[in-house]
Amino acid sequence: MSAERNTKLLREIFDQLAVGKARALTDAMADDFRWIFPGHWSWSGTWEPKSEVVHGLLRPLMAQFAGDYRCAAESIVAQGDRVVVQARGHGTTLRGERYDQTYCFVYRVTDGRLREVVEHCDTALVDRVLDRIPRSGPGAAA
Repeated sequence: MSAERNTKLLREIFDQLAVGKARALTDAMADDFRWIFPGHWSWSGTWEPKSEVVHGLLRPLMAQFAGDYRCAAESIVAQGDRVVVQARGHGTTLRGERYDQTYCFVYRVTDGRLREVVEHCDTALVDRVLDRIPRSGPGAAA
């Protein structure tokens, strides 16, 4: 799939995320999808496969918000199977705390399916405002 088509796929996904509809993201994930938080902080590690990403990470994460969490792309750049999305997210936690996040997502796309994302974000904000999501399953660190 061309970089142009990969860009179009991520643009369509983020257009939906910008209005609080996360289904476009999960629908585009391959079954072997993995979500990586690099570095050395409380959420570092990998969630995989798609079922663990959806049930073990995304659902518990989104349950921490009052109402929809919205995330809009500011810039999308693609080369080959990699698509980099610079984005901003906005929401309010159930405790009433603002969660205004900045992101740099690096996606790997093959055959029109999302295979992987590496998420770079404001880790101090995550640790300050969100409850940590415990990992289990094959992506959990030992």
